[in-house]
Amino acid sequence: MEYRKIGNTGLKVSEIAYGSWLTFAHQVELENAKKIVNRAFELGINYIDTADAYNGGDAESLLGEILPRYNRSRYIVASKAYWPMSDAPTDRGLSRKHITDSVHASLERLKLSYMDIFYCHRFDPESPLAETLEAINDLIRQGKILYWGTSEWTADQIIEANEICIEQGWSSPVINQPNYSLVKRGIEHEILPACINNGMGTANFSPLAQGILTGKYSGGKIPEGSRAADDSLKRFIMDMVSDTDLLSRVDELGSIAKSYDLTTGQLSLAWILQNPGISSLIAGASTVEQLESNVKASGVKIKAADMIKIDALFPLQ
Repeated sequence: MEYRKIGNTGLKVSEIAYGSWLTFAHQVELENAKKIVNRAFELGINYIDTADAYNGGDAESLLGEILPRYNRSRYIVASKAYWPMSDAPTDRGLSRKHITDSVHASLERLKLSYMDIFYCHRFDPESPLAETLEAINDLIRQGKILYWGTSEWTADQIIEANEICIEQGWSSPVINQPNYSLVKRGIEHEILPACINNGMGTANFSPLAQGILTGKYSGGKIPEGSRAADDSLKRFIMDMVSDTDLLSRVDELGSIAKSYDLTTGQLSLAWILQNPGISSLIAGASTVEQLESNVKASGVKIKAADMIKIDALFPLQ
Protein backbone atom coordinates (compact mmCIF):
# COMPACT_ATOMS: atom_id res chain seq x y z
CA MET A 1 0.00 0.00 0.00
CA GLU A 2 1.19 3.49 -0.83
CA TYR A 3 0.19 6.66 1.01
CA ARG A 4 -0.46 10.25 0.02
CA LYS A 5 -0.89 13.48 1.93
CA ILE A 6 -4.30 15.11 1.95
CA GLY A 7 -3.78 18.41 0.18
CA ASN A 8 -1.46 20.72 2.08
CA THR A 9 -1.91 18.88 5.39
CA GLY A 10 0.50 16.47 7.04
CA LEU A 11 -2.15 13.73 7.19
CA LYS A 12 -1.22 10.67 5.13
CA VAL A 13 -3.97 8.39 3.87
CA SER A 14 -3.81 5.07 2.06
CA GLU A 15 -4.35 5.32 -1.68
CA ILE A 16 -7.22 2.88 -1.24
CA ALA A 17 -9.76 3.67 1.47
CA TYR A 18 -12.59 1.46 2.67
CA GLY A 19 -16.10 2.89 2.39
CA SER A 20 -19.19 1.66 4.19
CA TRP A 21 -21.86 3.15 1.90
CA LEU A 22 -24.35 0.51 0.67
CA THR A 23 -22.40 -2.26 2.39
CA PHE A 24 -22.24 -1.98 6.19
CA ALA A 25 -25.45 -3.00 7.94
CA HIS A 26 -26.93 -3.87 4.54
CA GLN A 27 -24.81 -6.31 2.53
CA VAL A 28 -22.31 -6.73 5.37
CA GLU A 29 -23.21 -7.69 8.93
CA LEU A 30 -21.06 -7.77 12.08
CA GLU A 31 -18.99 -10.95 11.72
CA ASN A 32 -18.18 -10.31 8.07
CA ALA A 33 -17.52 -6.64 8.84
CA LYS A 34 -14.97 -7.63 11.48
CA LYS A 35 -13.11 -9.76 8.94
CA ILE A 36 -13.16 -7.03 6.29
CA VAL A 37 -11.93 -4.25 8.59
CA ASN A 38 -9.24 -6.46 10.08
CA ARG A 39 -8.02 -7.44 6.62
CA ALA A 40 -8.15 -3.81 5.50
CA PHE A 41 -5.76 -2.84 8.28
CA GLU A 42 -3.51 -5.82 7.49
CA LEU A 43 -3.33 -4.65 3.87
CA GLY A 44 -2.31 -1.14 4.91
CA ILE A 45 -5.64 0.64 4.48
CA ASN A 46 -5.74 3.33 7.17
CA TYR A 47 -8.81 5.35 6.10
CA ILE A 48 -12.35 4.17 6.89
CA ASP A 49 -15.17 6.27 5.46
CA THR A 50 -18.75 6.37 6.74
CA ALA A 51 -21.64 8.78 7.34
CA ASP A 52 -24.51 9.26 9.75
CA ALA A 53 -27.03 8.67 6.97
CA TYR A 54 -25.62 5.32 5.88
CA ASN A 55 -28.43 2.92 6.75
CA GLY A 56 -29.83 5.42 9.25
CA GLY A 57 -26.76 5.35 11.49
CA ASP A 58 -26.42 1.57 11.50
CA ALA A 59 -23.19 1.65 9.46
CA GLU A 60 -21.57 3.83 12.13
CA SER A 61 -22.94 1.60 14.90
CA LEU A 62 -21.46 -1.46 13.21
CA LEU A 63 -18.07 0.25 12.99
CA GLY A 64 -18.47 1.16 16.66
CA GLU A 65 -18.45 -2.55 17.46
CA ILE A 66 -15.15 -2.97 15.62
CA LEU A 67 -12.89 0.08 15.58
CA PRO A 68 -12.34 0.69 19.33
CA ARG A 69 -10.35 -2.54 19.61
CA TYR A 70 -7.65 -1.14 17.31
CA ASN A 71 -4.90 1.39 18.08
CA ARG A 72 -6.58 4.76 17.51
CA SER A 73 -3.38 6.47 16.40
CA ARG A 74 -3.09 4.17 13.37
CA TYR A 75 -6.34 4.71 11.52
CA ILE A 76 -8.42 7.56 10.14
CA VAL A 77 -12.20 7.72 10.39
CA ALA A 78 -14.33 10.11 8.35
CA SER A 79 -18.03 10.71 8.79
CA LYS A 80 -20.54 13.19 7.43
CA ALA A 81 -23.73 15.12 8.10
CA TYR A 82 -26.43 16.86 6.09
CA TRP A 83 -29.17 14.37 5.20
CA PRO A 84 -32.27 14.07 7.45
CA MET A 85 -31.87 11.67 10.34
CA SER A 86 -35.50 11.96 11.47
CA ASP A 87 -38.68 13.88 10.65
CA ALA A 88 -37.63 16.75 12.94
CA PRO A 89 -36.89 20.02 11.08
CA THR A 90 -33.76 20.51 13.21
CA ASP A 91 -32.37 17.08 12.37
CA ARG A 92 -31.04 17.89 8.90
CA GLY A 93 -28.93 20.38 7.00
CA LEU A 94 -25.83 22.25 8.09
CA SER A 95 -27.08 24.56 10.81
CA ARG A 96 -24.88 24.98 13.89
CA LYS A 97 -27.33 22.83 15.85
CA HIS A 98 -27.51 19.96 13.40
CA ILE A 99 -23.75 19.86 12.83
CA THR A 100 -23.12 19.84 16.58
CA ASP A 101 -25.79 17.23 17.31
CA SER A 102 -24.68 15.08 14.37
CA VAL A 103 -21.01 15.02 15.31
CA HIS A 104 -21.82 14.02 18.89
CA ALA A 105 -24.29 11.35 17.74
CA SER A 106 -21.79 9.93 15.24
CA LEU A 107 -19.06 9.75 17.87
CA GLU A 108 -21.44 7.97 20.23
CA ARG A 109 -22.32 5.39 17.57
CA LEU A 110 -18.68 4.97 16.57
CA LYS A 111 -17.63 4.77 20.25
CA LEU A 112 -14.80 7.21 19.57
CA SER A 113 -13.80 10.49 21.21
CA TYR A 114 -13.07 12.28 17.95
CA MET A 115 -13.36 11.79 14.18
CA ASP A 116 -10.42 12.57 11.94
CA ILE A 117 -12.41 14.07 9.07
CA PHE A 118 -15.88 15.58 9.08
CA TYR A 119 -17.54 16.09 5.70
CA CYS A 120 -20.44 18.36 4.86
CA HIS A 121 -22.36 15.69 2.95
CA ARG A 122 -23.91 18.24 0.61
CA PHE A 123 -24.12 22.05 0.44
CA ASP A 124 -27.00 23.48 2.47
CA PRO A 125 -28.62 26.50 0.78
CA GLU A 126 -30.91 27.02 3.79
CA SER A 127 -28.09 27.64 6.28
CA PRO A 128 -25.77 30.65 6.13
CA LEU A 129 -22.39 29.38 4.98
CA ALA A 130 -20.60 31.38 7.69
CA GLU A 131 -22.74 29.67 10.35
CA THR A 132 -21.76 26.26 9.02
CA LEU A 133 -18.07 27.14 8.84
CA GLU A 134 -17.92 28.65 12.30
CA ALA A 135 -19.69 25.63 13.83
CA ILE A 136 -17.13 23.31 12.23
CA ASN A 137 -14.27 25.50 13.42
CA ASP A 138 -15.63 25.39 16.98
CA LEU A 139 -15.78 21.58 16.89
CA ILE A 140 -12.20 21.48 15.64
CA ARG A 141 -11.12 23.72 18.52
CA GLN A 142 -12.97 21.39 20.91
CA GLY A 143 -11.05 18.40 19.53
CA LYS A 144 -14.18 16.61 18.31
CA ILE A 145 -12.96 16.68 14.71
CA LEU A 146 -9.46 17.19 13.34
CA TYR A 147 -10.02 18.14 9.70
CA TRP A 148 -13.05 18.88 7.57
CA GLY A 149 -14.11 18.62 3.99
CA THR A 150 -16.88 18.94 1.45
CA SER A 151 -18.82 16.39 -0.55
CA GLU A 152 -20.55 17.06 -3.87
CA TRP A 153 -20.09 20.85 -3.56
CA THR A 154 -19.64 22.99 -6.65
CA ALA A 155 -16.35 24.71 -7.42
CA ASP A 156 -17.85 28.10 -6.52
CA GLN A 157 -19.06 26.80 -3.16
CA ILE A 158 -15.64 25.33 -2.38
CA ILE A 159 -13.91 28.58 -3.32
CA GLU A 160 -16.30 30.70 -1.25
CA ALA A 161 -15.85 28.46 1.81
CA ASN A 162 -12.08 28.79 1.56
CA GLU A 163 -12.29 32.56 1.20
CA ILE A 164 -14.49 32.94 4.29
CA CYS A 165 -12.29 30.64 6.37
CA ILE A 166 -9.15 32.54 5.42
CA GLU A 167 -10.81 35.89 6.13
CA GLN A 168 -12.10 34.76 9.53
CA GLY A 169 -9.05 32.76 10.55
CA TRP A 170 -11.06 29.54 10.71
CA SER A 171 -9.89 26.06 9.71
CA SER A 172 -10.24 25.70 5.96
CA PRO A 173 -11.55 22.56 4.24
CA VAL A 174 -8.74 20.18 3.38
CA ILE A 175 -10.50 17.56 1.29
CA ASN A 176 -13.40 17.07 -1.11
CA GLN A 177 -15.35 13.85 -1.67
CA PRO A 178 -16.97 13.76 -5.12
CA ASN A 179 -18.42 11.02 -7.29
CA TYR A 180 -15.56 10.31 -9.67
CA SER A 181 -14.73 7.45 -12.00
CA LEU A 182 -14.01 6.73 -15.65
CA VAL A 183 -17.71 7.07 -16.42
CA LYS A 184 -18.20 10.22 -14.32
CA ARG A 185 -15.33 12.63 -14.94
CA GLY A 186 -17.13 15.97 -14.56
CA ILE A 187 -15.04 17.17 -11.60
CA GLU A 188 -12.06 17.56 -13.92
CA HIS A 189 -13.60 20.71 -15.44
CA GLU A 190 -13.81 23.00 -12.39
CA ILE A 191 -14.07 21.13 -9.09
CA LEU A 192 -10.76 19.28 -9.12
CA PRO A 193 -8.82 22.43 -10.19
CA ALA A 194 -10.57 24.45 -7.45
CA CYS A 195 -9.49 21.89 -4.85
CA ILE A 196 -5.90 21.82 -6.09
CA ASN A 197 -5.73 25.63 -6.16
CA ASN A 198 -6.99 25.80 -2.57
CA GLY A 199 -4.63 23.15 -1.23
CA MET A 200 -7.35 20.51 -0.84
CA GLY A 201 -7.06 16.82 -1.53
CA THR A 202 -9.73 14.63 -3.12
CA ALA A 203 -11.03 11.28 -1.91
CA ASN A 204 -13.64 10.13 -4.40
CA PHE A 205 -16.52 7.74 -3.90
CA SER A 206 -18.04 5.26 -6.36
CA PRO A 207 -14.72 4.71 -8.19
CA LEU A 208 -16.07 1.61 -9.94
CA ALA A 209 -19.38 3.24 -10.88
CA GLN A 210 -21.40 0.87 -8.70
CA GLY A 211 -19.51 -2.11 -10.12
CA ILE A 212 -19.98 -1.36 -13.82
CA LEU A 213 -16.23 -0.87 -14.23
CA THR A 214 -15.46 -4.35 -12.92
CA GLY A 215 -16.78 -5.81 -16.17
CA LYS A 216 -19.12 -8.20 -14.36
CA TYR A 217 -22.15 -6.80 -16.20
CA SER A 218 -20.63 -7.55 -19.63
CA GLY A 219 -23.34 -8.17 -22.20
CA GLY A 220 -25.98 -6.86 -19.82
CA LYS A 221 -25.94 -9.93 -17.59
CA ILE A 222 -26.86 -9.43 -13.93
CA PRO A 223 -24.80 -11.70 -11.64
CA GLU A 224 -26.42 -13.15 -8.56
CA GLY A 225 -25.52 -11.12 -5.48
CA SER A 226 -24.67 -7.99 -7.48
CA ARG A 227 -26.18 -4.58 -6.77
CA ALA A 228 -28.21 -4.81 -9.96
CA ALA A 229 -29.79 -7.99 -8.55
CA ASP A 230 -30.70 -6.29 -5.26
CA ASP A 231 -34.13 -4.62 -5.36
CA SER A 232 -33.05 -1.99 -2.83
CA LEU A 233 -29.80 -1.09 -4.63
CA LYS A 234 -30.45 -1.58 -8.34
CA ARG A 235 -31.73 1.97 -8.78
CA PHE A 236 -28.11 3.12 -8.54
CA ILE A 237 -26.96 1.06 -11.50
CA MET A 238 -29.70 -0.16 -13.86
CA ASP A 239 -29.38 2.75 -16.29
CA MET A 240 -25.73 1.78 -16.82
CA VAL A 241 -26.46 -1.95 -17.07
CA SER A 242 -28.82 -1.20 -19.97
CA ASP A 243 -26.25 1.00 -21.77
CA THR A 244 -24.81 -1.39 -24.35
CA ASP A 245 -22.27 1.14 -25.62
CA LEU A 246 -20.90 1.67 -22.11
CA LEU A 247 -20.65 -2.07 -21.47
CA SER A 248 -18.81 -2.53 -24.76
CA ARG A 249 -16.26 0.12 -23.81
CA VAL A 250 -15.75 -1.54 -20.43
CA ASP A 251 -15.01 -4.78 -22.31
CA GLU A 252 -12.36 -2.96 -24.35
CA LEU A 253 -10.85 -1.62 -21.13
CA GLY A 254 -10.44 -5.22 -20.03
CA SER A 255 -8.01 -5.90 -22.87
CA ILE A 256 -5.77 -3.08 -21.66
CA ALA A 257 -6.00 -4.38 -18.09
CA LYS A 258 -4.74 -7.80 -19.17
CA SER A 259 -1.47 -6.27 -20.38
CA TYR A 260 -0.82 -5.16 -16.78
CA ASP A 261 -2.00 -8.47 -15.32
CA LEU A 262 -4.87 -6.55 -13.72
CA THR A 263 -8.62 -7.01 -13.76
CA THR A 264 -10.80 -4.40 -15.44
CA GLY A 265 -11.79 -3.08 -12.01
CA GLN A 266 -8.21 -2.83 -10.79
CA LEU A 267 -7.19 -0.84 -13.86
CA SER A 268 -10.20 1.45 -13.40
CA LEU A 269 -9.06 2.19 -9.85
CA ALA A 270 -5.43 2.62 -10.88
CA TRP A 271 -6.49 5.14 -13.54
CA ILE A 272 -8.01 7.37 -10.85
CA LEU A 273 -4.74 7.38 -8.91
CA GLN A 274 -2.81 8.64 -11.95
CA ASN A 275 -4.70 11.93 -11.88
CA PRO A 276 -3.34 15.00 -10.05
CA GLY A 277 -5.06 16.07 -6.86
CA ILE A 278 -6.30 12.60 -5.87
CA SER A 279 -5.40 11.68 -2.29
CA SER A 280 -7.33 8.44 -1.98
CA LEU A 281 -10.17 6.55 -3.60
CA ILE A 282 -12.97 5.16 -1.47
CA ALA A 283 -13.98 1.67 -2.54
CA GLY A 284 -16.57 -0.48 -0.87
CA ALA A 285 -16.33 -4.25 -0.56
CA SER A 286 -18.79 -6.80 0.72
CA THR A 287 -16.18 -9.57 0.95
CA VAL A 288 -12.54 -9.88 1.93
CA GLU A 289 -11.77 -11.07 -1.60
CA GLN A 290 -13.18 -7.87 -3.14
CA LEU A 291 -11.12 -5.80 -0.71
CA GLU A 292 -7.93 -7.68 -1.57
CA SER A 293 -8.61 -7.16 -5.27
CA ASN A 294 -9.12 -3.40 -4.85
CA VAL A 295 -5.87 -2.96 -2.96
CA LYS A 296 -3.86 -4.25 -5.94
CA ALA A 297 -4.55 -0.94 -7.71
CA SER A 298 -2.25 0.91 -5.32
CA GLY A 299 1.15 1.74 -6.76
CA VAL A 300 0.26 0.82 -10.36
CA LYS A 301 1.83 3.07 -13.01
CA ILE A 302 -0.08 3.23 -16.28
CA LYS A 303 1.90 3.99 -19.43
CA ALA A 304 1.19 7.32 -21.14
CA ALA A 305 0.12 5.53 -24.33
CA ASP A 306 -2.42 3.49 -22.39
CA MET A 307 -3.72 6.58 -20.60
CA ILE A 308 -4.46 8.00 -24.06
CA LYS A 309 -6.30 4.82 -25.03
CA ILE A 310 -8.34 4.88 -21.83
CA ASP A 311 -9.15 8.55 -22.34
CA ALA A 312 -10.43 7.75 -25.82
CA LEU A 313 -12.68 5.02 -24.45
CA PHE A 314 -14.04 7.21 -21.63
CA PRO A 315 -13.64 10.83 -22.80
CA LEU A 316 -14.22 13.82 -20.57
CA GLN A 317 -17.69 15.13 -21.40
